[in-house]
Amino acid sequence: MPKDEIKRPFYIGAIDEGTSSARFLIFDLIRRKVITSHQIEIKQKYPQEGWVEQNPKEILTAVLDCISKVMENLKELKIDPSDIKAVGITNQRETTVVWDKKTGEPLHNAIVWLDMRTITTMEDVLESIPNKTRNKNYLKPLCGLPMSPYFSALKIRWLIDNVPKIKQASEAGTCAFGTIDTWLIYNLTKGELHITDVSNASRTMLMNIETLKWDPLLLRFFKIPQSMLPEIKSSAEIYGYISNPSSLAGVPISGCVGDQQGALLGQLCLKPGQAKATYGTGCFLLYNTGNVKVDSTQGLITTVAYKLGRSPAVYALEGSVAVAGAALSWLRDNMQLMSNITQTQDLAERVSNSGDVYFVPAFSGLYAPYWQQDARGVICGITEDTQQYHIIRAALEAVCFQTRDILDAMVKDSGTKLSTLLVDGGMTVNNLLMQLQADLTGINVLRPHMVESTALGAAMLAGVGAGLVDIGEIEHSQMEKFSPQISEDERDLRYSKWKMAVERSMKWDLQMSLDN
Repeated sequence: MPKDEIKRPFYIGAIDEGTSSARFLIFDLIRRKVITSHQIEIKQKYPQEGWVEQNPKEILTAVLDCISKVMENLKELKIDPSDIKAVGITNQRETTVVWDKKTGEPLHNAIVWLDMRTITTMEDVLESIPNKTRNKNYLKPLCGLPMSPYFSALKIRWLIDNVPKIKQASEAGTCAFGTIDTWLIYNLTKGELHITDVSNASRTMLMNIETLKWDPLLLRFFKIPQSMLPEIKSSAEIYGYISNPSSLAGVPISGCVGDQQGALLGQLCLKPGQAKATYGTGCFLLYNTGNVKVDSTQGLITTVAYKLGRSPAVYALEGSVAVAGAALSWLRDNMQLMSNITQTQDLAERVSNSGDVYFVPAFSGLYAPYWQQDARGVICGITEDTQQYHIIRAALEAVCFQTRDILDAMVKDSGTKLSTLLVDGGMTVNNLLMQLQADLTGINVLRPHMVESTALGAAMLAGVGAGLVDIGEIEHSQMEKFSPQISEDERDLRYSKWKMAVERSMKWDLQMSLDN
């Protein structure tokens, strides 16, 4: 649709389906402004220790309900729904859904990205590597990823091996796989589209990181039939048109991106060397490397950041922290150290420091740069003077230390030291966390006033994909800066103690198995 045919103002919708909630937002894209939004919490299920599932139908219902509520809001704001010219989607990545192509019904609950059930599957797969090297980086030259329960391929393999009806459907060619973006687009178009974008496909371990196509060698390695897989598209193009719900019928779906890559775009980290961190259930850092695929030697992964239509793909280095906000939820729910996470800053500020307490929240292993599935959580340095406030503050510092782990690895891989870190996500409302992040990394932390970076990234792509805007037209957000306030010596001393605590968390699950 030519830009000169669109009367301003026009609006872009963004579906943001995350680990803990689904949202629908309406953006005035040029002014970087949210017009209205609605959010619904998504429940997680824990069938066994280390297993995390969600109901795909509940996710879809939540998205549709959010859209319905937002459309009601538009009426109250006297905005014509026909002014919504495109919709983009951003989603929790790696989470795996399989459904029947004939009925559209899910064949199992979605296996969420942080689920750890596939450790045994991974061990079996590692045994199949030639010469029995068990090298977790064996496939990295092809897909950019180390072998880990985190990624989708092992989740698909587990489902085929352990759920008979999925095995039957995969053999019959009637089984469809998708990450959450694929599942939503399939249903929004009433089954017409079975697609994903390059950013989500790059998280499966099945896409070739250079050709941007499903790789026959990877499919054979994991024994996954290509008939299950969606078609790979760019991140910004018109894929098709919404037919469900009717309130958005005919609106093009023209943007799709994994949530962390969406935040990179929303922060306008469009040049090589720019980086952002998103703080939510986990914490995810992305470092833009432009059109160059950088192979990490420091435990980071190579991922596709986005691809605008026929333009070359933009790549990023990524480091993932499994437990960030989830550590605070654990302190609230399991330890009862607070009744509401909004109390975190107030409680942590009741002490001037962590009392030399260090908390490594490796509840289900450590991600980048360690990739140690057998690590487990530890709290070190407890004395008779330790109070709940010290532990809460140590949990905040743990997020910051894990972020520094990844930033240090990015500097070693890229050869460039960052001077600033752009931040977004729910945890960034905590001013103490932001100050601790600046202190413990020694760089300036910049927090935008408009914090909806992930959904904004999806809206930007939808606008570009529908031919409504150029990325260069979108205004930068005003920023709040947090600068380091401690000395380098203090920073390095505290970081060295953090590394000691991490060392104590390593191989804990393995050691317990040996002891038994």
